[in-house]
Amino acid sequence: MSAKSQHNNILLAIVGFAVVVIIVALIGFFALDRDPEVIQGQMEVSEYRVSSKVPGRILEIRVKEGDFVKAGDTLAIIDAPEVRAKMEQARSAESAAEAIELKANNGAREEQIRGAFSVLQQAKAGLEIAEKSYTRVQRLYDEGVLSEQKRDEALAQYKAMEAQVKAAQSQYDMAVNGARREDKLAARAQVGRARGAVNEVSSYIGETVQTAQMDGEVSSIYPKVGELVGTGTPIMTISVMTDMWGTFNVREDQLNGLQVGTEFTAFVPAFNKEMRMKVYYMKDQGSYAVWKATKANGQYDLKTFEVKARPIDKIDGLRPGMSLIFKE
Repeated sequence: MSAKSQHNNILLAIVGFAVVVIIVALIGFFALDRDPEVIQGQMEVSEYRVSSKVPGRILEIRVKEGDFVKAGDTLAIIDAPEVRAKMEQARSAESAAEAIELKANNGAREEQIRGAFSVLQQAKAGLEIAEKSYTRVQRLYDEGVLSEQKRDEALAQYKAMEAQVKAAQSQYDMAVNGARREDKLAARAQVGRARGAVNEVSSYIGETVQTAQMDGEVSSIYPKVGELVGTGTPIMTISVMTDMWGTFNVREDQLNGLQVGTEFTAFVPAFNKEMRMKVYYMKDQGSYAVWKATKANGQYDLKTFEVKARPIDKIDGLRPGMSLIFKE
């Protein structure tokens, strides 16, 4: 056999082997099922932090991590002597304002009122005498016995006593009525301001006793008894166990029609059970840390979406942090 024939046979064998490999690969690609892509997520829970509006020292912590608390339960007590001192100041200011208002409403002292009343009675008596004198003088003037000047003097005396009675009446009314209306309103406003300060400090005192706002489980406690905490410093975290959901990071080519309202089944390894869930939130994460570039392969860029779903089926003992497996 010639060398040329040998070369052709070898070439034919290589081509034939390559064709067989390609055919087998194609058959395997189209005939065999691909394993589904697995998407892993985890359970999360709604939390709120317990913190105080006033600085102070932790006097007592009445719960421990893992305890279940109900709304209104006392969680911690803070010692804040500065707030108690401010309450004393506020109450003293309130008492002073109330005394000023009482003085404005009550008017003058009783002795001043009696004195003003005596002056008024004296003026009325003088007016009565002046009126009688003027009446007699007028009669004599009409009879031609007295001159016009005498009549005018009696009239002037009568008018002067009238004015004196009016002045005495005003002084008496002022003593009885007390301060002016504007002064009373100002005194009342001062009382309202002082009471507002007392209410404000009372709210701060209420902050020294921290209570649970919602039912939940104590997940973390930060300070120890005796430590100082500032305004707004977290004291503990409460997990609202009735508000849990699952979070998945899903690449957009794996969404496969997943949208808000879609129901799917997730596997919970902790219980070796499946659980139906319903999507209620979807948003692209918008971070290059979860962004997959594929343009180098002539395709397109892929973003990762955060998908949140709430359990439809309830599993006793389900806790935040437990893994969830979702197969596309």
